[in-house]
Formats: sequence, structure tokens, C-alpha cells
Amino acid sequence: MRILIVEDDEVLLDGLCQAMRHSGHAVDCVGNGKDAVHVLQGEVYDLVILDLGLPKLDGFSVLRNLRGHNQTVPVIILTARESVDDRVKGLDLGADDYMTKPFSLPELEARVRALLRRGQCGANPLITCGALAYDSVGRRVTLNGERLELTSRETGVLEILLSRAGRVVSKDQLIEHLYSYAEEATGNAIEVYIHRLRKKVEAAGVTIRTIRGLGYLMDKASNG
Repeated sequence: MRILIVEDDEVLLDGLCQAMRHSGHAVDCVGNGKDAVHVLQGEVYDLVILDLGLPKLDGFSVLRNLRGHNQTVPVIILTARESVDDRVKGLDLGADDYMTKPFSLPELEARVRALLRRGQCGANPLITCGALAYDSVGRRVTLNGERLELTSRETGVLEILLSRAGRVVSKDQLIEHLYSYAEEATGNAIEVYIHRLRKKVEAAGVTIRTIRGLGYLMDKASNG
């Protein structure tokens, strides 16, 4: 999944970016509110981690602008402010969660997983299609109960297809969710990942269909 982190503390920003990338996410990082607004107007994200005390434009203004443009991407606020009023204001402006600095990185990662899971499949961490199952907490894929070894990018592609089973997913949508803006992404790369996935799941009767001119579809009824 693709995450935007907005934080002006360079050390913390670097640590958060590395942690989220290690968890298999595509991550973009910016250090001020103006850049955040600009990026959010042109890019698609699955989640935003937003500091409040930002230079140029504070986090409240970024959040207000985001929701004012009817963007429903989940937002976790990070702040050193302990005021209940600030917390209430952030939530009222449309934040989905709130963490006060200093915070536990494992707890933040758990909250990130929970919000991403909510956006994909409700509260259930397990997504299935026939004999194929994906645990969104551990990012583990099994086929007929056996662990299926996938690369991080293959897992990302499969996660998106499974969470949208029965619907067509375009190449552009896959690129938007899998790559940061600093990474070079092509439709050819997506085709390679799809080809690899097909070879790994076809033994159990799970198919990924190409819908010519539109994208790819994992059929809910494909259960072998």
C-alpha cells in the first residue's frame, strides 16, 4: 500500500519512512505542510501520517484542505501537543486516529495496519479467494493452507487484487498504490508481476484474468 508521511523532524521522518518501507509499503515523505497539500492534490494514497507542528502550513490546515476536497484517505495524526482540545479538533476535522509523541513504533505500525485493513476489507484481517488466503496483519499468503513465497512487490499486487476481488483493477491503479513518486514505474513491470503471480496461484485454480484495455480481475468465484 502507498503511504504519505508528513513530518518536519528529519530524524523521525527518516525512521518512519524506513519502518514503513520495511513493512512492504511504498512511502513518500515531505517535511512541510505546503508540500503535503501539493502532493496530496496530485497523488493517490492509502494512508497519511500527519504531524501537526509543520512549517509553512500546519497539520490542521493540511487536514482541512484534504477533507475540503472530499478526499477520504485515512489520516493518523502525530503530535507533541497533549491538549485534549487539539485532539478533539483534529478528529473533528476528519482525522481517523491520533498519537502523541513520543510514541511506540510497533503501536503506530499496528494502527497503520488496522486503518489499511478497515479500508480494504473491514475488520477482518484475512482476505480469501478460493484456496488463496492473505493475512493483512502478517502479510502472509497461503495457498491450500501452505505458505506461498512472494516478493514484497508481488505481495502488494496480490493484496490489491484480492481486496478488490470481482472488480477490474487497472495498471494505473496498481502503479498508484504500489510505487512512491520517486520510483520509476511502468506498465511492463506490472505485467511481469501479474505473470509471476499467475504461475504461483494457478495450481489451486485461482486465476487472474486480463480484461483487455481495462486491467486485471481476480474472480471471487475462482475457487478451483
